[in-house]
Amino acid sequence: MTDRFDGNFTQQEPIPEEAIAAALEVMRHGRLHRYNTAAGEAGETALLEQEFARFTGAKYCLAVASGGYALATALRAVGVKPGDPVLTNAFTLAPVPGAIASLGARPVFVEVTEALTIDLDDLVARAGEARVLLLSHMRGHICDMDRLMEIAEAAGLVVIEDCAHTMGAEWRGVPSGRHGKIGCYSTQTYKHLNSGEGGLIVSDDAEVMARATLLSGSYMLYERHLASPPAGVFEGLRMETPNISGRMDNLRAAILRPQLARLPEKVAAWNERLARIEAGLADVEGVTLVSRPEAALPVGSSFQFLLPDRTAADMTAFVAGCAARGVELKWFGGEEPVAFTSRYDHWRYAAPARLPRTDRILAGLLDLRLPLTFSPEDCDMIARIIREEVVKLPAC
Repeated sequence: MTDRFDGNFTQQEPIPEEAIAAALEVMRHGRLHRYNTAAGEAGETALLEQEFARFTGAKYCLAVASGGYALATALRAVGVKPGDPVLTNAFTLAPVPGAIASLGARPVFVEVTEALTIDLDDLVARAGEARVLLLSHMRGHICDMDRLMEIAEAAGLVVIEDCAHTMGAEWRGVPSGRHGKIGCYSTQTYKHLNSGEGGLIVSDDAEVMARATLLSGSYMLYERHLASPPAGVFEGLRMETPNISGRMDNLRAAILRPQLARLPEKVAAWNERLARIEAGLADVEGVTLVSRPEAALPVGSSFQFLLPDRTAADMTAFVAGCAARGVELKWFGGEEPVAFTSRYDHWRYAAPARLPRTDRILAGLLDLRLPLTFSPEDCDMIARIIREEVVKLPAC
């Protein structure tokens, strides 16, 4: 009997009932704007910021309209200007170089390794080319953050962490986003908390976070924030920092707060599913699983593997064979971007130089989502289908 999977790779789990109730309460009173609060009321957005700061161990937190807005705001807050080069790893998604380009700055791509993390040796070689590194923990893969920060400190690099895929992850017990000067997170539907769109910024740097708050459009109401720098920090900045409105509203914050309380149990559930699918492919000839250092606690909301040194025809046939059996794989080696999948050389506005080591890795890289609507048994079936389709490929 041939398995065929009938799950939906883009269907997230339902919003929790307590989040629905909180959203209904906001809609009933109508105070959706974060600064539209009743007397004595903190507001859902301010409470979310306070709770997320506590969750990550950060001094300050700001909730914004999207993860991409968070990245661009972070870049502005550390002083990136038009024309400035900004380092970033070549394996990432379009919003990362897009945030750099939105400021008129210039993405400079760094090679990646088979572990799908930034190549730290290449970073050493390129560190003198820029003042800022926008580090993408793409698909939840975390590099050796101890060594990365040593490199950054030696080179005077300001590190901004893109944690869109690592909310709830850790390196040696430190939450992802807490090594660099700023951590940026997404609450878009396909991330670890779901408000449709949304973002969060954390930092311990009072001046940087005051700038970010003003940039987001505080209308000088920053004293209403619960996880913001002291009011005095804003005084020298408020008349020189533009308002680039991108606040989160109370409705989305109300939906997110109950989800945040459940995040640790969701991380455990994702990692169980990731372990099941990796175990099902551990001994398949021709399949390279992505290694993770023991120091990293991932959030297994997606799964990646490599079929190294295959032809484009092999890869296309393999993806089609899996799709015919209900398993939706994204291949990063295609000449044209497809849906959410694109690679560094597709972003022509960045004028990227060729990266031969990254090119070889992306040519064999496959990716799939693991939503919590899948059971562990579903993951076993997905692994069986993948291994059976690999066997059909011609010998290398």
